[in-house]
Amino acid sequence: MPKPTHPSPREIVHTVTADSLVTVDFSPRFDGRSRSRPRRRPPGPYRRLFALPGTRAFTAGNLLARLPMGMFSVSAVVMIAGSRGSYALAGAVTATGLAATGLAGPWIARLVDRYGQARVAVPATVTAVLGSLALLLCVRYGAPDWTLFAAYAATATTPNLGGMSRARWAHLLRDDPGALHTANSFEQAADELCFMLGPVLASFLTGTFFPEAGTLVGAVLLLTGALLFAAQRATEPPPRSGPAGARSPLRIGPLLVCFVATGAVFGSMEVVTIAYADAQGHRSAAGAVLALQAAGSCAAGLLYGALRPAGPAERRLPVCLLSMAALMSLPLLAARAFDTLWALAPALLVAGMATAPTMVTAMTLVQDRTPEGRLNEGMSLVVTALLTGIACGSALGGWAADHVSPTAAFVTPAAAAVAALAVNAASRIASPNSRRAH
Repeated sequence: MPKPTHPSPREIVHTVTADSLVTVDFSPRFDGRSRSRPRRRPPGPYRRLFALPGTRAFTAGNLLARLPMGMFSVSAVVMIAGSRGSYALAGAVTATGLAATGLAGPWIARLVDRYGQARVAVPATVTAVLGSLALLLCVRYGAPDWTLFAAYAATATTPNLGGMSRARWAHLLRDDPGALHTANSFEQAADELCFMLGPVLASFLTGTFFPEAGTLVGAVLLLTGALLFAAQRATEPPPRSGPAGARSPLRIGPLLVCFVATGAVFGSMEVVTIAYADAQGHRSAAGAVLALQAAGSCAAGLLYGALRPAGPAERRLPVCLLSMAALMSLPLLAARAFDTLWALAPALLVAGMATAPTMVTAMTLVQDRTPEGRLNEGMSLVVTALLTGIACGSALGGWAADHVSPTAAFVTPAAAAVAALAVNAASRIASPNSRRAH
């Protein structure tokens, strides 16, 4: 007698009746012996960002090269003031370097757009490093004061590495606006991180080893990072001088004025906070308190990049500027209400959270409105605007701290934030139908 056979779990048994066809499915998901595999969570926006080939390598080199940007000024001031006994001379030398950088930056960036990042960035970085080393030697061996100005002015050839990194992201993600938003947010957080850690590292090196240590280590990091960054040729945007008759990046003029006002927020807040801490008898703690502002901005930038903000950047920028104007009043309120540095610290942390979303949104508009092939030049103009604003804000904040009071001087960054909001509102009224520049 033949042995009866049983249907396998994958077989389907059909039972035919007079009126219907009944189908019974014995697939494994119903047999009680197997379970469906749990679905994997999709990778986060930053993991997807750095899954692109070559992005981790050029980001690592770029971050290494950008860290000294927060070191050089502090190192130069400590080195010059310690050797020559004059903070006025140290401040004048660093101010000359900032002015030279603001003037030379757009021209260096134009060469980068025309001939490519690696061909221009490497010799420009080498020139800047030689300028830093020349400054170190002039200070070390007692050269005349004018040589300090000449040496530090040579560092103005330092390329805008942050802008070059943003240009690479814009090239790689030109068809993915959401991912580009995440990349811009990461770059802004990286800026904040470098300018937060740079002064701390410079202070540690100059205080622990010798006065020239900060400048020397900064020069080595800049050269090493720039070489690593330039070596990543696969992600480099192709050199383009822009189409014939392309409009100048100066067409982003209203945005540049916004960046000047935003730079004034940074510059005035730094000087006023130092003056306030000094008046409270805690001048040595000013750096740590200012680092909280940068930390707040860094955290907000990373969070902003993980989100997908609704609406175009033109509509989001006024909201960001309004938030910055509102939050920048918190340090003034905290200083007046409590009159203690420990109440100012959390106020600065919260106030800093408004700057990164503002910068990210404004930088997105710069990328959108700058003519094709001139993106590095447009980014460099932004840096020039920020440096101009920082210089103006430092001067206004210092004047207010000296002639009014350190507490009342906190109105300066708040007023600068309101000015940025007013400039944006005026530009929207003047050109309500702004379009892309290319």
